[in-house]
Amino acid sequence: MFIDSHAHLTSPDVYPDIELILARAKDAGIEAIMNICTNPDTLQKGLELSKRYPWVYNSAATTPHDVGREGEEVFSIIAECARNGHLKAIGETGLDYYYTHSPKETQKAFLIRYFHLALECKLPVVIHCRDAFADFFDILDAEYAGRGRGVLHCFTGTIEEAQEVLKRDWYLSLSGIVTFKKSIELKEVAKLVPLNRLLIETDTPYLAPQSHRGKRNEPAYVTEVAKLVAEVKGISLEEVAESTAFNARQLFNL
Repeated sequence: MFIDSHAHLTSPDVYPDIELILARAKDAGIEAIMNICTNPDTLQKGLELSKRYPWVYNSAATTPHDVGREGEEVFSIIAECARNGHLKAIGETGLDYYYTHSPKETQKAFLIRYFHLALECKLPVVIHCRDAFADFFDILDAEYAGRGRGVLHCFTGTIEEAQEVLKRDWYLSLSGIVTFKKSIELKEVAKLVPLNRLLIETDTPYLAPQSHRGKRNEPAYVTEVAKLVAEVKGISLEEVAESTAFNARQLFNL
């Protein structure tokens, strides 16, 4: 059985077909999915979805792309939801200097606020980090490291950056990107990361694995990520499934 540790099930590109998508996930051996909510609409739908499908869990935060536009307005909604015990994690939050849709200082300020919310509510964090690892590690070490747990979702950094994550006893999550033909260094990261620090994800509806590239991604395809990890590590698919599912249950208290 597999756990998809990161999927946007209540996004407009997925939610209209959610019953079929979740049926295919069950058929593929997916035992749980962490649904990532990024605004009040996806959060409300996520809370409703988890009542209908108890094996779907929710995490929420405004992404670094959107904090400049709606971070203040949405933060209080997410904070109330977390304080009421409706979330399993805070995120995805973090830093993205590749696109910089929100000012860097605003991204950093909200990352700190979400770190503090996670500590207050005793929840792990789900982190998006792209081209911003130096600032991310500085903030992590100052505001959160050693007091809370977290995962670098859809990790696409270097081997050195992966080692820095592991030094802090955090998890890395690999997505369909690792299956792409040109993802040579990321395959080395997959080989490097110990099984007890690894999660797998789809990031549905984005980043479908190589065999489905160009199509809408969905949780059933997380098995393709697991197969790649098994291949590069030279271990069985069952071992990858068991370990990554155990890690997700531990991190998110499922």
